[in-house]
Amino acid sequence: MTEASDHPNDSFHVFDTTLRDGAQREGINLTVADKLTIARHLDEFGVGFIEGGWPGANPRDTEFFARAATELDLKHARLVAFGATRRAGGRAADDPQLAALVNSGAPVVTLVAKSHDRHVELALRTTLDENLEMVRDSVEYLRSQGRRVFIDCEHFFDGYRANPEYALAVVSTAHRAGADVVVLCDTNGGMLPLGVREIVAEVLAKTGARLGIHAQDDTGCAVANTLAAVDAGATHVQCTANGYGERVGNANLFPVVGALEIKYGRRVLPEGRLAEMTRISHAVAEVVNLAPSTHQPYVGFSAFAHKAGLHASAIKVDPDLYQHIDPELVGNTMRMLVSDMAGRASVELKGKELGYDLSEDRDLVGRVVAKVKAQENQGYTYEAADASFELLLRDEVRGRRERFFALESWRTISEQRADGTPGNEATVKLWAKGERRIATGEGNGPVDALDRALRTALERIYPQLAQLELVDYKVRILEGQHGTGSKTRVLVESGDGVSSWSTVGVADNVIAASWRALEDAYTYGLLRAGLVPDEAE
Repeated sequence: MTEASDHPNDSFHVFDTTLRDGAQREGINLTVADKLTIARHLDEFGVGFIEGGWPGANPRDTEFFARAATELDLKHARLVAFGATRRAGGRAADDPQLAALVNSGAPVVTLVAKSHDRHVELALRTTLDENLEMVRDSVEYLRSQGRRVFIDCEHFFDGYRANPEYALAVVSTAHRAGADVVVLCDTNGGMLPLGVREIVAEVLAKTGARLGIHAQDDTGCAVANTLAAVDAGATHVQCTANGYGERVGNANLFPVVGALEIKYGRRVLPEGRLAEMTRISHAVAEVVNLAPSTHQPYVGFSAFAHKAGLHASAIKVDPDLYQHIDPELVGNTMRMLVSDMAGRASVELKGKELGYDLSEDRDLVGRVVAKVKAQENQGYTYEAADASFELLLRDEVRGRRERFFALESWRTISEQRADGTPGNEATVKLWAKGERRIATGEGNGPVDALDRALRTALERIYPQLAQLELVDYKVRILEGQHGTGSKTRVLVESGDGVSSWSTVGVADNVIAASWRALEDAYTYGLLRAGLVPDEAE
């Protein structure tokens, strides 16, 4: 592990705790390899500090620091080890947990300390004076070992309201002992921005310590509370990628950094790193095996997506009329959604996004708008299926339906075998390049079998389909209207190893709806491969 050198400066800290606090989110279980990968992503983004975990408290974190010494080559960040103050009644120099922090090799240590008097007496089961001595002794010891020390004052805001004199004493003790930063923690996440701002300002005025903020998101205000603390004078913000963390999570790294860099005009990342924000957010989500939040500020897939026709009309004139920033600043893109709410402007802009100039053909735009609204009235949704919309638009532009194959029929058979295992078989009959093709396929379900049969029928004619794969499959049962039965909507996400696209199908049953989505998926995949349909259906 090499020492980071390329970071903005030490006057403001972006401190990431994804690997420790973020990993406490329900559903996240990181391996050491996962943690090393995420650390590389965070360093590439340009955070100043990466809290790697609690060495000595569990074998996985101990292994992480051991491997980080040889496997991490940090360019921007410094690695931080997390631990607690020494035990009551002991000496820091003899404390095995503090020794583990030193032995981790991390140049920076964060110590959690009790700052709420009731927690000292009930959780630590010691006196208020002994707790202050634990803070002083622990900080001085780690400083003597050449470590930079940050102190996390746990439950600080609750403690300050209950006993402000004692909470301030903890801050002052840590500061005088040599802690570089004293972090005020809203551990239960119950604070609101105005209260955070008032208390941080008071603590800063009364102690003179350098202050940081650690906010949980239980009121949905973690990002706002973090920024309120900065407004009051905090110069150290603790966050997690995508807001991961215990219960509902922590202050989200990306909106905090976005606000600081763009709204506050404060450079907290190395030059050029802000444009990597969206990519880094999604990369971390992939490692933790959670789908990226589509509606996350700044980096979400829908963060700059526009659906209302009124918005689209204004965006045609100037995108800034309905966007708070240029999406490219954070590596994101503007998207136009086409739905039953769409107007002419939405279709024109979406067409332009897809490479079609529709501005001079009002009749064509009108037909597309009418077709979209009619289709969505039947249950289709094009805002989540750009590929199906592009095929619809392509058909209207050319005045006919063009496809690479024409269906004659399909059927599926599901059976229960004598040994208790299910069987699913599909047969498709179709025409492609003047040739009638019949193929069967077996799968772990009727739709999988249908997909395999279609692939078998077409791969000899179109070998490019070998790159196509089904990435995701979603089914939704739509409520019936006016006494009719319900319909099924299927969304299929497909990919070719380079990018992915989504298609939609709607029908009275799930298999028929799946066929329509698959048909669009295959057609779009062949178009992406550069092929041109030579037959009209």
